Amino acid sequence: MEQRDYVRRLLEVYCATPGTCGAVRRPDRLLAAQLYQRGVPLEAVENALTLAAARRLARPADAPPLGIIRSLAYFSPVIEEVMSLPVSPEYFRYLRHRIATCTSAN
Repeated sequence: MEQRDYVRRLLEVYCATPGTCGAVRRPDRLLAAQLYQRGVPLEAVENALTLAAARRLARPADAPPLGIIRSLAYFSPVIEEVMSLPVSPEYFRYLRHRIATCTSAN
């Protein structure tokens, strides 16, 4: 995959992630390009966005609301975490299903 396609796909997934503002800024594009240059698999970034979104949605109902995510950099620690996790792809499919269920119920 070429860098242009990687960055485009990553930013599409980022904008579609629950809790994000849905806007892409220049620093987001730069971070996406850096991730490509580092050789971070797109799947790992997608899984990190999924994991972070699931964690945010799994909060107690009486917890104060979280702010909107305005930067791809918010996900940087989770991307690093996912890169070191020995988790099967089925777990992330499960999380995607749970997120879709939660967001469609709202």
